Amino acid sequence: MTARGQSISARQVPDVVRHACWFGLVLAVTSVLQPGLARAQGPRAWAGSEAATSGREAVRVAAVAAPEEEREPVSGPAAGETLIPTGNLLATIRDGGILMVPLLGCSFALAVFGIERLVNLRTGRVVPRLFANRLIEQLQSRQLTRGEALDACEENGSPAAKVFAASIRRWGRPAVEIEQAAIDACEREVNYLRRYRRVFNGVATVGPLLGLLGTVFGLIRSFNDVAGSGAMGRPDLLARGFGEALITTAMGLLVAIPAMVLHWFFTSRVDRLAMRLDETCQQVIDEISQEALGEGKRRAAG
Repeated sequence: MTARGQSISARQVPDVVRHACWFGLVLAVTSVLQPGLARAQGPRAWAGSEAATSGREAVRVAAVAAPEEEREPVSGPAAGETLIPTGNLLATIRDGGILMVPLLGCSFALAVFGIERLVNLRTGRVVPRLFANRLIEQLQSRQLTRGEALDACEENGSPAAKVFAASIRRWGRPAVEIEQAAIDACEREVNYLRRYRRVFNGVATVGPLLGLLGTVFGLIRSFNDVAGSGAMGRPDLLARGFGEALITTAMGLLVAIPAMVLHWFFTSRVDRLAMRLDETCQQVIDEISQEALGEGKRRAAG
């Protein structure tokens, strides 16, 4: 009985090994072909059936178990890569396009006329305090004649001196007549002080429009480049194009905002200088009018 059992066991050992080998081979082939079979049979399986469930489970397992290099690459920037490249000022201007040229011209004009207005709208140049105070004091003390006062005004040459000269030419006339001459001269000088104001207004208006036009051109070029390269699934390329297109808008605002601020500043500056000029000229009129000269003669006679 023991010998027979041993002989049976000896005959069964190769069969067990053979079955194990076949089972391992089938398992290996199944594991290799299972992802492809699952993808091929998954769409044809009935919804809710056991085959569909096993197919979806096989796809999920295969996707998880797939090596890193076999997975589909995800579109997007690599590590450390920026969507919008940055560079120096010249590179930024070059990326902005052709409309950056008129924007740079507007910024240059803004700088030139801004410096010119800051120099010429100084209080000491429009209404020199030392000259005005000395002239008024000498007129009050009757140290100047009409000719000497005109020579002093023409020698000074400031806007205040020109208004004083227009008043002194009416020396001895009624105050109303002298005031009218002073008002006319003051209006001419104030209009001269307000020159170049339209330059700032024009830059503040045209700058954003040029920037917007450059942005539209940049977006059109960006969309054409993305569509032509066949990279509609690459949002990084589209973002880079948008970044370059918005350069002109930023430049337009950088030019327009200072232009508007300077326009407001110089307008208020001219208004303050006009009020100061009117007050100072009124003091001169009070000393050279017919009424003031007659009052002075009466005091001298009395």
